[in-house]
Amino acid sequence: MPGTKSYNAQNDDLTKSWYIVDAEDQIVGRIAADIAMVLMGKHKPEYTPNVDTGDFVVLTNCEKVKFTGNKLDQKTYTWYTGYTGLRKETAGNRLQRKPEKVMRDAVRRMLPKNKIGRQMLSKLKIYEGAEHPHQAQNPQPFAFHRSNKAAQASK
Repeated sequence: MPGTKSYNAQNDDLTKSWYIVDAEDQIVGRIAADIAMVLMGKHKPEYTPNVDTGDFVVLTNCEKVKFTGNKLDQKTYTWYTGYTGLRKETAGNRLQRKPEKVMRDAVRRMLPKNKIGRQMLSKLKIYEGAEHPHQAQNPQPFAFHRSNKAAQASK
């Protein structure tokens, strides 16, 4: 088709916005999927897969997230330390010990596994509690399209 052109986003043309997300009473996997979409930039019409078009996300109250079913007791995180054997930890223990690591891992696993994915993950700022040092960036609340039954039930 003569005359048609595809749009390719360039880093110079993009403006990065800041969004704030309150994770209180949210389900881990669902909120992680929504945050990954914002970090990738899929919520924008100028999304380009090979360019980091995403925005910054500030996640607060990460210690108050919820798991569905029996995942607190049955889900295990496994890692290799470099010594003999594997380390294992349940989701409930990790949520008590390092709640920001639970959310960071959930979002990281939904991003591309390459340099751009690591760059996208660096735009995620996770904090325990409602306080964060990014007031100067004037983060706006992000309205997710998906309704969360746990959040509606608690209201």
